[in-house]
Amino acid sequence: MIEPRLRSLLTAVQQGRLPLEQALDKLRHLPYENLGYARLDHHRPLRQGLPEVIFCEGKEPEHVAQILRRMQGRGAPVLATRVSPALAAYLRRRHAGLVYHRLGRVAVLPADGDTARASSRRIPNTPLVLIVTAGTADLPVAEEARITAETFGHRVDTLYDVGVAGLHRLTAHVRALQLADVLIVIAGMEGALPSIVGGLTGRPVIAVPTSRGYGAHFGGLAPLLTMLTSCAPGLAVVNIDNGFGAAALAHRILMPRLQHAQKPEPRPRRRTVKRPAQRRRT
Repeated sequence: MIEPRLRSLLTAVQQGRLPLEQALDKLRHLPYENLGYARLDHHRPLRQGLPEVIFCEGKEPEHVAQILRRMQGRGAPVLATRVSPALAAYLRRRHAGLVYHRLGRVAVLPADGDTARASSRRIPNTPLVLIVTAGTADLPVAEEARITAETFGHRVDTLYDVGVAGLHRLTAHVRALQLADVLIVIAGMEGALPSIVGGLTGRPVIAVPTSRGYGAHFGGLAPLLTMLTSCAPGLAVVNIDNGFGAAALAHRILMPRLQHAQKPEPRPRRRTVKRPAQRRRT
């Protein structure tokens, strides 16, 4: 249960519009709901500012479907990561409205029939996350990060295939690098791109190594070590292929600004001018 819904629930009880027993029934699964094979953390949005996300690798399809069903209808989109095409087809038969992003292996069950991208685009002054990749082979990780950030309510722009083998492709977009609020920079091979981006902008840079590369690349270990030993100060690094983790970190950085953007603007109060009292003529 996210904070606005909880506030609305408590206000309804306070104003006498909702009986106490009904309110208790709605709060019964706070802070978590035990399904036997999973304990759903419905309290997480209040603690961390983002909902629990379903990691699907290794889970039984029926378990994923049941978890989706129990998490649906709580005021926020439900995000599932590492979803195979076969699992996506299974879930679509059980959940109308499920949106599957094949390249990023991400599925989203929108809240109230809306899409994460549409809802974030409607909010003015929403922070901007820019996702940058070294090559086209890094797109699966980038798309996982993109869908995650959009589901969490952020505007997202992308700058794909601008790696160091053709550095002029990146330098043509320096202004975009400097205007973004947070940058997620994704690279395989030797993983040099985040260091270069970190030297071109003062914005927070989150580096993501990928498992794309030749033998001595060691499945992503080489770019991971490069990013960890970067000369660009203040670079944050997440694990190999962890596009979701990069988007979650971007959300934590931008959460105060996002919450401010989502608050309705207070209506200006009308100023009343007091006129001096007129004396009666006698």
